[in-house]
Amino acid sequence: MTSQRKCPECDEEIRGRADKRFCSDYCRNVANNKLNRDSNALMRNINNRLRKNWRILSELNPKDKTKTTRNKLLANGFDFTLFTSIYTTKKGTVYYFVYDQGYLPMDDDTFLIVKRET
Repeated sequence: MTSQRKCPECDEEIRGRADKRFCSDYCRNVANNKLNRDSNALMRNINNRLRKNWRILSELNPKDKTKTTRNKLLANGFDFTLFTSIYTTKKGTVYYFVYDQGYLPMDDDTFLIVKRET
């Protein structure tokens, strides 16, 4: 007696390999998209904001190092709460990085923008 395996997405019979879980790529994609929908929206929004921060730093820093002001960053829509890493030098100076573009808060609302060497 053979038990028929059913697709968990559309309830159709599954044909093919013994370990196949879905009847088609379409059903597999639909099921995975349903499973990951909530976390994907949150991550997509955060990644979009990180990309925007990176783009702002890149545009203001065409070479490897430059200075700018807090007002200029804010005017471009920079979000200071989002960054990908923090680098602390041996002297205790703290750089905030968005991927390979970093910034160092300095005195009087001035920021040094640097590009990390890869």
